[in-house]
Amino acid sequence: MTFVAVLALLAWIYLYLLHGQFWQSGPELAPALPAATVPVDIVVPARDEAETIAPVVRSLLAQEYDGKFRVILVDDGSTDGTGDIAARAAEGDQRFVLLRGGDKPAGWSGKLWALEQGVAQGTAPVLLFTDADIVHDPRHLATLVARLARPERGARLDLVSEMVRLNCESAAERALVPAFVYFFQMLYPFARVNDPLDGTAAAAGGTVLIRRDALERAGGLTQMRGALIDDVTLASRIKRGGAVFLGHSGLARSIRPYRRLADIRAMISRTAFTQLRYSALLLALTLVGLAIVWLVPPIALFSGDEDAALCGLIASLLAVLSYQPTLRRYGRGWYWALALPLIALVYMEATFASALRYWRGTGAAWKNRDYGAGG
Repeated sequence: MTFVAVLALLAWIYLYLLHGQFWQSGPELAPALPAATVPVDIVVPARDEAETIAPVVRSLLAQEYDGKFRVILVDDGSTDGTGDIAARAAEGDQRFVLLRGGDKPAGWSGKLWALEQGVAQGTAPVLLFTDADIVHDPRHLATLVARLARPERGARLDLVSEMVRLNCESAAERALVPAFVYFFQMLYPFARVNDPLDGTAAAAGGTVLIRRDALERAGGLTQMRGALIDDVTLASRIKRGGAVFLGHSGLARSIRPYRRLADIRAMISRTAFTQLRYSALLLALTLVGLAIVWLVPPIALFSGDEDAALCGLIASLLAVLSYQPTLRRYGRGWYWALALPLIALVYMEATFASALRYWRGTGAAWKNRDYGAGG
């Protein structure tokens, strides 16, 4: 017990002190105005989003941005009237374009095919990809463009992305959504993503502002057409030749509800094994690593072994401390950090379930669309 307890403690010392300070839950973009405006095409892929699309469209058309912009909504084969609801919400605004998407070609993910059609519809030098469940503060577009214009450590920014504020109202959301954000920060420390000299790359798909020429330089969306984790894939391709910025947003929030634990579990398991490149070895190593980080400290703490208990206590304290900034971001009490081992178990089970689904040949599914094993 002492040996694995020491391993857990060493892991937490590394995570807390040397892993890009992921736990700080920053940076967050403050409202800003760009020194110069550029035309922007806002592309919204939407499939069966009747519940959320109207306020999304209204929030985009209400942007307080001095430059020209259009909202191009790509209705990706919706069966619930999403496109018609969006058009009514636009109330005849000439800046709104409704594009009925064509059939998805083989090899394309649904979202990327919708984005590809939206990109082709416009000519603006800057593109904003945003999801059909994200409501935007009127200052948001101006703030994103202002950040894109500001170099990162002397390097021109080609992509600005934000982790928008996720819905956190139901009991399941309060328990698991802050942890989702926290684990994402742990997987992709934002400070490393934002360092042009570091190879870590990531984006959050709800908000991605990108230069058209940078997208073309990376080969366009065609080069990543089958990617299910499209945001991280896009950021990785862009960072090969430019700089990216990833932060948190105080000006955009998701209104997609996850009312039940099963809803959040499905979100996690949809792409968890994809993240591990469909590797059984990586899956095993990941589950062992998660067990050492999250399960060993509380077990060691009550093991009766004094040395193991001390290691478990220090590791547990570091875990609790590291979760506090994310809990404050979502208005949750500090004591939620005590549930991290149980929350981690949920994520571990969902990851294993993702692998099982792949091995059974069912693959990933979203919005009544099955991508098959391996995407």
